[in-house]
Amino acid sequence: MAQREHTRLEWRSPHQALERARPVAWTCFCRATVYELLEGAGRAFLRRTVQLDGGHQVHETSSLCPINEAWAIWTALLTGRTR
Repeated sequence: MAQREHTRLEWRSPHQALERARPVAWTCFCRATVYELLEGAGRAFLRRTVQLDGGHQVHETSSLCPINEAWAIWTALLTGRTR
């Protein structure tokens, strides 16, 4: 759940910036919204999948960032400091 003083991530349609990115952390696929942290070539980004009855919607964070920065964003997302 988002905290009162949270920041908003910018989400956009999936991009092919990292063709060989691999998920290294994710939330449970039993939820309607699943988040993944993907890494590749020393860069990382987050992916959000909203599972709907008629399919699913996939969005990714708008920019690639260094892996350590992506982990900080991942932690903020899971603790409600960003969404």
